[in-house]
Amino acid sequence: MTTTTLAVLVPLLPFLGAVAGLLLGRTAPGFTRPLAVLPPLASLALAVLVAVRQGGGRAITAATELTPTGSVPIELALYIDGFAALVAVLVGVVATCVQIYSTGYLRDDPRYPSYAALVSLFTSAMFLVVYSGDLIVLLVGWEVMGICSYFLVGHYWETPEARAASLKAFLVTKLGDVPFLIGLFALGTDAGSFKITRVLGTVASGGLHHPTLIALLLLAGVAGKSAQFPLHTWLPDAMAGPTPVSALIHAATMVAAGVYFVARLLPVFEASSAALLVLAVMAAVTMTGSGLAALAQDDIKRVLAYSTIGQLGYMTGALAVGDRGAAVFHLLSHGAFKALLFLAAGVIIHASGTNSLAATSRMSHLRDRIPDAYWTMTVALLALAAIPPFSGFFSKESVLGAAEHAATGHTGHAPAAAGWLVLVAGLLTALLTAAYATRLWLLAFRGRGAEAPDHGRQPLTMTVVLWVLAVPSLAFGAFAYRTLPDWFGGRDLTPTLLTSILGTGLALVGGIVTYGVWQRTTALAVRFPLGAVAAHPEGDAGLVEAEAIASHAPVYGGVAYAPDPADPGRLLLGPLHRHAAVGFHLDAVYAALFVRPVQAAASLVRFLDREVVDTYVRGAAALPRLLGAAVRRTQTGNVQTYVSALLAGTVVLTVAVLLVASGA
Repeated sequence: MTTTTLAVLVPLLPFLGAVAGLLLGRTAPGFTRPLAVLPPLASLALAVLVAVRQGGGRAITAATELTPTGSVPIELALYIDGFAALVAVLVGVVATCVQIYSTGYLRDDPRYPSYAALVSLFTSAMFLVVYSGDLIVLLVGWEVMGICSYFLVGHYWETPEARAASLKAFLVTKLGDVPFLIGLFALGTDAGSFKITRVLGTVASGGLHHPTLIALLLLAGVAGKSAQFPLHTWLPDAMAGPTPVSALIHAATMVAAGVYFVARLLPVFEASSAALLVLAVMAAVTMTGSGLAALAQDDIKRVLAYSTIGQLGYMTGALAVGDRGAAVFHLLSHGAFKALLFLAAGVIIHASGTNSLAATSRMSHLRDRIPDAYWTMTVALLALAAIPPFSGFFSKESVLGAAEHAATGHTGHAPAAAGWLVLVAGLLTALLTAAYATRLWLLAFRGRGAEAPDHGRQPLTMTVVLWVLAVPSLAFGAFAYRTLPDWFGGRDLTPTLLTSILGTGLALVGGIVTYGVWQRTTALAVRFPLGAVAAHPEGDAGLVEAEAIASHAPVYGGVAYAPDPADPGRLLLGPLHRHAAVGFHLDAVYAALFVRPVQAAASLVRFLDREVVDTYVRGAAALPRLLGAAVRRTQTGNVQTYVSALLAGTVVLTVAVLLVASGA
């Protein structure tokens, strides 16, 4: 079987599995789980085989005209280089793990058949984006993922949070997709083709007429799909969906699509220094803002959501300095440990019965109830914090190294300002990432208080998947930078000394400081237990107030209430905490700038339609109705009445004729 045929089957099998799952989900429920797991598993095997045959060498291409358009042709084309081959393997691994995990996590859900089918369709769409060699075909996969995310985020549609989150995700991403579509048409028009190889050839020959405008239009869609500032607000709310869906969206589909798109078409963006600078600003704001917001969240899934936004900021930062190898390297590494983080969080939620870190911080021995989640999540958090030798260290350092090269003028495409922005923001985010990763680990697994609930052992399908994903979270980084440089465009992925020292040092500082603050706040919580009012043991009201202020515990008359909970994030962020907890009020800003004006305009249109337009419609109908009523009264059915009317009319006509004649 040819490599092209294998590549066609990779997105086709999950699509067929989705169709079969929807058709047989209710009539033959016994086939639901096999139809959910086997197609993505087969696609994974085929994606691995395609990657082996591609080997990081020359790209595999094939094309056939899809339909005659009369102008710019649309082709069913494949373009599989080293980037595409590796990303497809990541998609297959995460999708298969999510489907296996879901068989246990949603085993009692009556809507599991439709859920599994939508996950398969989601997977198929991402495969189509990865392998597509034509921008319009890529757009099909891009939009199918958008509608799948709408249905999957709103899976628990009984809850208002899920309904609102699904609608918000759809609308915000569509807000970016409109300029994205315009940018694609402009790009295809300039290149005379939507085929990616032709587009890249046009860029290389300087044939783009409006590179800055096209790049900025495309960046709007990327910002929406990959949850980058300012269109990132939908992603934390999307945590209202099932946890396995969160793992799929955050690790290998949807948000990864935007980064992958820029990596695939990076020469288009490199043709405009202004576009690269905008991308660098977007990445820097996204990284730092999401790191601060993650440190203030109480919901464990929202912490991970803001974490994803920040890590995607690293990827877009690498692209802003012209290094798609570092961006895709971090995309692959992040995909493994972020999927593990979400699936382990699902086990924590399943065992504790809550998403709240404030609640788990009061549960002792929770880690003993779920040892698999404890150990694997520890591995994933160390990878997230970029502690060597975990995978996140190598991929994040490749980004920081690329930023350093750009800042010092060692790259030919990116402006030095972009390099400095990404480098400074990346180092600051390394500190924040380690801080919120440490906070999450402490509040989830080092709680003090009541015994954690015992819901029995987790399903085997949930725990086995965690260990499968723990392997690349631990070992992929070291393996990749040594053995896969050819797959990343030949770039040396070895971490640089300066950024490694700075990045790792800041990460250690962030973790150690957070641990120290946690010990401090926990000690105060023990001395002044929740639910009770206690004076300071030494009777020093001033000391009570000082300690309470330091931990944000309220003081009344020299008596302190214990902080609730012993959360280091509150002390670390200080007065910034309440703003970070609500995402720096961006939702409120958007509501004031966009939502309320649109609602007011809709109310005005409704008023005009009801009170003005409908009034004319009703008036136009009233006159014929009155005339009809008058005519209807004359139709009595009485012959004498008709004869009398006829005679009266004859008399009137006769008189009228005589009058006219006499006047003449």
